[in-house]
Amino acid sequence: MANATAFDIPVDGEFLERMEAHVDGLSDPVEQLRQALAKNEFELFFQPILALSSADRYPMAEILVRMREEERALLPPGEFLPVLEHYGMMPHLDRWVVSRVVERLARGSRMARFTINVAGQTLHEPQFAIHVANEMRKAGVSPACLLFEIDEADVLAQLDAAARFAAAVKRLGCGVMIDGFGHRAIKFTPLKVLRVDYVKIDGSIVRNILRSEVARMKLDAMLRVADVLSIGLVAECVEDQDILARLKALNVSHAQGFGVHEPHPLDSLAAPVPDGAVAR
Repeated sequence: MANATAFDIPVDGEFLERMEAHVDGLSDPVEQLRQALAKNEFELFFQPILALSSADRYPMAEILVRMREEERALLPPGEFLPVLEHYGMMPHLDRWVVSRVVERLARGSRMARFTINVAGQTLHEPQFAIHVANEMRKAGVSPACLLFEIDEADVLAQLDAAARFAAAVKRLGCGVMIDGFGHRAIKFTPLKVLRVDYVKIDGSIVRNILRSEVARMKLDAMLRVADVLSIGLVAECVEDQDILARLKALNVSHAQGFGVHEPHPLDSLAAPVPDGAVAR
């Protein structure tokens, strides 16, 4: 999570003041954002996802986006995504991310597959799948190297658009994952409608499986449905080794979080992926 994905924007006084501060003095904010993308003023990181029952320890990694300020400091997503969202620029960012990730894959990468978050706005972009196909073809990269994450909130609020998006990218050979699953009421129908490959279990469930009966019941239901539908489960926000051990015992297929592996700059993939704090 924590990337270029849909989120709730609090429409309150503090948020509006922050928005005004972001665009203060800009005569054309949209053009400024386009220039930031054109000048590569964003930086990509990757966070490996651990396979809990496979010889291939890190079969994929999630792509995370940060923005560079003039002082070269890296801004977290919460500082710049609201501005992009406000001006309808999220599809531009999502296309930029795809292009940069495909370039990395074409140059060679020790990570064979990346998951890329897509915003709710991007679900309505019919040209997005075409962009993905063109970038893959030009670079000679297999579409199976990309898996697109759609936030559960966007799936529930825009099921038709999410289904069209999923069908389009799956026709290319890419994968689909629902992110933050179970954060709200658990709805299993979208898993079948979107024909998802993976479900990312929301961190609120993962963090509480050792002490909450409700969290354990939700996870148990997910495991049973995932088994029937042949869907992989990724537990996000894994920061505790006891939780990681419990996930293994429950046969959850994958885990992600700072207790598994910290994020690293995408360009560092030219070197071997450093070992993470993983329980063996």
